Amino acid sequence: MSRIASRQGEDVTEPVEAIYGPKVMIINQFAGSGGDAMPWYFRKAHLGPLVGERTWGGLVGIGGYPQLMDGGRITAPRWAIYGLNGHWEVENHGVAPDIEVWQDPKLVRQGHDPQLERAVQVVLRLLEEHPLRTFVRPPYPVYSHPLPG
Repeated sequence: MSRIASRQGEDVTEPVEAIYGPKVMIINQFAGSGGDAMPWYFRKAHLGPLVGERTWGGLVGIGGYPQLMDGGRITAPRWAIYGLNGHWEVENHGVAPDIEVWQDPKLVRQGHDPQLERAVQVVLRLLEEHPLRTFVRPPYPVYSHPLPG
């Protein structure tokens, strides 16, 4: 991370695409494949808590199969991810949330999203506990030197 001083406007933090605050990921039982992998990697990187329900545990990859003569395609499981300790950490059991929140259909019909609402509460609490860093711009360097004499 670095800061860039602009001649106009506010200083910016580089890279600008990064999210420099607390993070929370919402997961649920409908997430599989990449929806299993992403929270698994999120947890491994210690990026923040997972909120919601356990993912479904279908972390296998497909791809690399040739097209059929009639233009159709077939797919089948081709590869799978396992942890560095020699265990299938996601396949067949999913990724469990750190904070379990059931997506109550009655509340959803009333216009609420219990998982999103809880995730917002959690990230606001984390932001209060760990506020964003502030930075002080250093004084501009002096490029001129006094003339001798």
